[in-house]
Amino acid sequence: MAIITKITTQQKNQDRFNIFMDYGKGKGEEFAFSVDSDVLIKFQLKKGMVLDDFSFLEIQYQDDIRKAYNLAVNYLSRRMRSEKEIEDYLAQKEVDEPIIKEVIYKLTEQRYINNQEYALAFVRTQANTTDKGPNVIKMELKEKGIPDGILLEAMDEFMLEQQIEKAEKIAEKFYQKNSKESSKIKKQKLEQLLQRKGYTYEVINIAVNESDVPKQDDKEMEAVRFQGEKAHRKFAQLEGYEYQQKMKQALYRKGFSMDLIERYLAEKEENT
Repeated sequence: MAIITKITTQQKNQDRFNIFMDYGKGKGEEFAFSVDSDVLIKFQLKKGMVLDDFSFLEIQYQDDIRKAYNLAVNYLSRRMRSEKEIEDYLAQKEVDEPIIKEVIYKLTEQRYINNQEYALAFVRTQANTTDKGPNVIKMELKEKGIPDGILLEAMDEFMLEQQIEKAEKIAEKFYQKNSKESSKIKKQKLEQLLQRKGYTYEVINIAVNESDVPKQDDKEMEAVRFQGEKAHRKFAQLEGYEYQQKMKQALYRKGFSMDLIERYLAEKEENT
């Protein structure tokens, strides 16, 4: 048995209180523990109160829950979090699993965390502020511990029309930056880019086929000239048949048609 002899407010945290006790061993008053204001009120702690070992352990347990709860609320104050994000955060802070479960239950009851609302908000944000496709967004939601049922429902927020629009914008920027490549190579690289960003094959096909792809003959001719000059610098020391074959092989690997390569080589020979 021990008697509370004094309760003082902590200087650096007005919501926490230091509890001093006399354990009856001739040592007099000494610091025993500190508690949150909510725990102080819950157990009605006051000077002269006698605590046994069980009461002491229960107070400490409830105070550990309160400290973990405050950590979680502070973490949530920055932005919405999924249940798993809160669990992982508290685990990183070395909070015991039973206490984490108590905190999650309390936060859920108070609607501070709601996986369904979180998933809906996450999809809307990603769809409106990034160029990520649905597959990447789904993967990120899975990593955040969102159940499949909630995940699929939330993905309905990312409409097919919006996916196509975003994929086409990516395609336009891509073609602008890769104007010196053949149409075949551009198409291959664009498909790979859109796959990495998480778009479905359906959306990729639409974006690639309906975008303003520079397939015009003059654009292709401009590209083959650019690539041809690079190849020429490499094979300039060769002559005749060997030069022609090396040039054709190099440009064919770049995705140009044999007809276009023949036209380029004929044009180059005329200008030589």
